[in-house]
Amino acid sequence: MSAAIRRMKDLPSTHLLGAGTSMCAGCGALLALHEIYDLLGVRSVFVNAASCMTLLAAYPFTPFRGSWLYTSMASAPAGAQGVRDALDILLEQGRIAPEEDLTAVALTGDGAATGIGLSATSGAIDRGLDFIYLCYDNEGYGNTGQQSSAATPYGAHTATSIGAHGHCGTKKDLFAVWIAHRPAYAATVIGADPLDLAKKIEQARALQGPRLIHALAPCPPGWDFDPAIGVEIGRLAVKTGVWPLKQYLDGKVTHTHVPHPRLPVEEYLKLQGRFRHLFEPVRDAATLGRIQSDVDAYWAQVAA
Repeated sequence: MSAAIRRMKDLPSTHLLGAGTSMCAGCGALLALHEIYDLLGVRSVFVNAASCMTLLAAYPFTPFRGSWLYTSMASAPAGAQGVRDALDILLEQGRIAPEEDLTAVALTGDGAATGIGLSATSGAIDRGLDFIYLCYDNEGYGNTGQQSSAATPYGAHTATSIGAHGHCGTKKDLFAVWIAHRPAYAATVIGADPLDLAKKIEQARALQGPRLIHALAPCPPGWDFDPAIGVEIGRLAVKTGVWPLKQYLDGKVTHTHVPHPRLPVEEYLKLQGRFRHLFEPVRDAATLGRIQSDVDAYWAQVAA
């Protein structure tokens, strides 16, 4: 082992996870990943699908003090299956002790989670794979220019949106897709609420089977905002009800935070350039009204 590698391994994980990387300033995904990795620790194997987070690694180094593998965009669940199978064989053969076991973590963006890798994920859940699936959701293909993905919200401007009203599709509900499979656990989180995030990671770590951690990841270049207000935007996503914080456990969905009073969604939207066309040069009342009514309808159903 080289002296350089030894020095990197001696650094605390919070330092390592930002060392030598080329991530964007104010990245909401990196904020959440920092917090999650501090809790999961070195006894983990991150299987990273091609995405923004792939840029964390610069061969032969990665910022993870534990293990890290790279896969194609669709293959992270398959990679996690191989890791988990190998660990189980080593445990069965007595070649590693139980305390040397590792947690398999699939790390993907929303493009892989809601589209390109969804079939592989569904198969892994159906097989009861013992893994954590961590999706950082910047609501578009952020690594290649913020093209729209299945997670892009209605009305947002993207590199591939057409027309004056922004993206005409609606955001796919990844949480609902997962709980339809009846996994061991599923939760939504955001780096701007580290206490809620920490509680959910501890819950997920204590369980076995397929577990989803779905993190909203405000993206300064893709969403067009000043990196200095990334945490504020994350908090507004929760306060306006756009990003519900919830979890699925033992067959039940519970909300870990119910915003009251809820702020108007415009407080969240107006800080992001991807929604600027809804406010100027002419206010798009119809699109703004639909976004607000969709959020209102969600919370009305929760309260029912």
